[in-house]
Amino acid sequence: MKLSELLNQEDYIVINGSVDVEITDIVYDSRKACAGCVFVCLKGAAADGHRFAQTAVTKGAAAVVASEDIALSGAVLVKVCDTRRALALMSAAFFDYPAKELTTIAITGTKGKTTTSYMIHAIMEKAGVKTGVIGTIGIVIGDKLIKTPNTTPESYEIQHALRQMADAGCSCAVMEASSLGLKAHRVDGIVFDYGLFTNFSHDHIGGDEHESLDDYRRSKALLFRICRHGFFNTDDSSAAFMMDGCSCTVTTFGFNKDADYMASNDKLFSKNGCLGVHFNLGGRLDLSIDVNIPGKFNVYNALGALAVCIEAGATPRAVLNGLSTVKVRGRVERANIPDAPYTLLIDYAHNAVSMESLLTVLREYKPKRLITVFGAGGNRPRERRFEMGEISGRLSDLSVITEDNSRMEDVMNILADIETGLKRTDGQYIVIPDRTDAIKWCLENGREGDIIVLAGKGHEDYQDKNGKKIHYDEREVIANLIKARL
Repeated sequence: MKLSELLNQEDYIVINGSVDVEITDIVYDSRKACAGCVFVCLKGAAADGHRFAQTAVTKGAAAVVASEDIALSGAVLVKVCDTRRALALMSAAFFDYPAKELTTIAITGTKGKTTTSYMIHAIMEKAGVKTGVIGTIGIVIGDKLIKTPNTTPESYEIQHALRQMADAGCSCAVMEASSLGLKAHRVDGIVFDYGLFTNFSHDHIGGDEHESLDDYRRSKALLFRICRHGFFNTDDSSAAFMMDGCSCTVTTFGFNKDADYMASNDKLFSKNGCLGVHFNLGGRLDLSIDVNIPGKFNVYNALGALAVCIEAGATPRAVLNGLSTVKVRGRVERANIPDAPYTLLIDYAHNAVSMESLLTVLREYKPKRLITVFGAGGNRPRERRFEMGEISGRLSDLSVITEDNSRMEDVMNILADIETGLKRTDGQYIVIPDRTDAIKWCLENGREGDIIVLAGKGHEDYQDKNGKKIHYDEREVIANLIKARL
């Protein structure tokens, strides 16, 4: 494809050479530069791609797209206003606009994006619609899982994934649209058929993330300027902000009696160690629904998911079947412990907000004891550790503190910080630095009626320690510990 074709949606100035040059691929990491590619200079928190443009040319790049003045020889040089936006538009063109071949659904919100995306996937698949997923857990196409470094990958990876989905026979794609992904133009070039707002709360502020709460919220609202139909949780106080100035149609959901899709009579249930929630649906559709994932907040996730799916053509039967069987890796995922008198769950809760939400929900099931196994990430703000310790101490009957991605820090220092938070409460706790030992202790000491939650790892299958990512999947750990006891 010629560079001129890749840039046909972008305003640009040619500094050197001609845009009639043939392009073999698009890269934004100079280490991946290849013969005939175009190198797009992106500015990141740690590095600026403009500094590596000549290196990319040395490796064979035929053209460079930049947003700053740079000295370059041996390749075509094009200047644009924003290289991240240019990368998104160029990638869409390079993969021949795959979003146009799919029903596209994007989900934004502080919590619930992953669970909601998997609910939509489950419902649409039950409706006979092959559906791909892009999000925190990775890119899912059929039985294939491709890991990604970000909730919303870089635009090139998104467009590549959408092309793979279309080529694999998918008719629908559902994507988690993070605030950082929206702000960084990773989904530019896509007009989503459906956009969904779950909720909004304080998170991702400071460091390399958002400069303020207002910036965080404004970034999420961008989705509703690039979708045709918007779905909003109007029980959330930020829904009005999200809807203000949106360019899409508006459909609402919640417990509010004015909602288009309204929940009522929600009740928790526990069957054979499986925790779930039941509710009645009113408004545009009357149904009695069981959700295979616990907690009232999953009523909201289910409402948003079913609203989108019904509007996209799914049947009520597909909704019922999808929600009653949906499973989400690492989101209050039940671990299989044969004949265990307790319930063991695996969850991704890894900060104070998500931990408080999770433990509050689990307390509602009235366990004999609520035991929380967790740690905190190294090389991250210490305040987060204090907060997590305080939350667990207040809401758990017993906290088992252990390692979780200590990175370059001493795990004992991290655990000491968590203890600081725990000591602000009357909560009991024990310290078991090795995570496998901590899980083993729970398997050996769990009692009838206990709910034990392994928090923090969720879908992850590694431990980040001393600069290395070591394979670590809690499902495998549990299976091995059970096998060793037999």
